[in-house]
Amino acid sequence: MYGLSTRKHALALVAQGRSLNSVSRQTGVSRAAIRSWQTRIEPLGWTRPRPCPRCGDVPEDPEDPVAYTYLLGLYLGDGCISLLRKGVYFLRITCDDNWPGLIDACAEAMQRVRPDNKVFRVQREGCQNVTCYSKHWPCLFPQHGPGKKHNRRIALEPWQQEIVDAHPWEFLRGLIHSDGCRITNWTARLVGGERKRYEYPRYFFTNTSTDIIQLFTDTLDKLGVEWKSLHQSRAAVTISVARKASVALMDAHIGPKY
Repeated sequence: MYGLSTRKHALALVAQGRSLNSVSRQTGVSRAAIRSWQTRIEPLGWTRPRPCPRCGDVPEDPEDPVAYTYLLGLYLGDGCISLLRKGVYFLRITCDDNWPGLIDACAEAMQRVRPDNKVFRVQREGCQNVTCYSKHWPCLFPQHGPGKKHNRRIALEPWQQEIVDAHPWEFLRGLIHSDGCRITNWTARLVGGERKRYEYPRYFFTNTSTDIIQLFTDTLDKLGVEWKSLHQSRAAVTISVARKASVALMDAHIGPKY
C-alpha cells in the first residue's frame, strides 16, 4: 500500500504532463497503480470539496472576492486550465523562481478560492507550477477554452466585471505579477555643462491578447492611471506607465515583484 502523500505526489506529476513511465521511475510506483489512481479519487482519502458557488440554482460570487480577483489576473497572464480526465480539471499558474513571495501569494489565493482542494507546487527549471485540481475551474474562469488565449476572445462575464470593479487593484496586481514588471529607467542630461544621470521608475505590462490588454487599460482608466502603448514590431503589445503621479499610485497599491 502506498501512502496518501505518495499518491498525491504521483498524480501531481502526471498533471504536469509527465508520462506514466517517467513518474513511475521517479516515485517507484508501478504504472498500473498510477493509472488506477487517475480514475479513482475517493480511495485516496481526499475530502469532498464544498459546492461551487457558480453551480447552484442561484449562482453566487466566490466566497473570497479579493483572492479571486488576484487569481483571475494571474490566470489571464500566466495560467491555463487543462482537463485531467472526464469532469476533473487542473488550474496551473507558472511562477518564476526569482519571485518567491509571488509564488506564495499565488498559492495562497488559489487555496482561498478553493479551500477544500489541495494546492501543489511542482518545481521546473527556473520556475514553479502552482496547481490545484477541481471540477469547477471552468465555472470560476469561463475564459477557459481550446487553444491559446490570444487566439480566442477573452471577455469578463458580468458577475466577474462586478468583482473586478469592486477590487480593481487586486486585478491589476495579478496581471502585473504575471505578465508585468516594475523597473528603473535612466537617462543622462547636460546640466550647466555637466552630464548628469537621472533615474525614474516605470511599470510595463506585455501580453499578446488584445482583449487582455484592453481589460488592463480599461482598469487603469477607471483608476485614473495614465498609460501609453509602446510601438514595437513583435506581436505582443506593451503598456507603459511612466508618469510620476501614476507610478506613485501604482507603487501604493502594487509595487515591485518580490
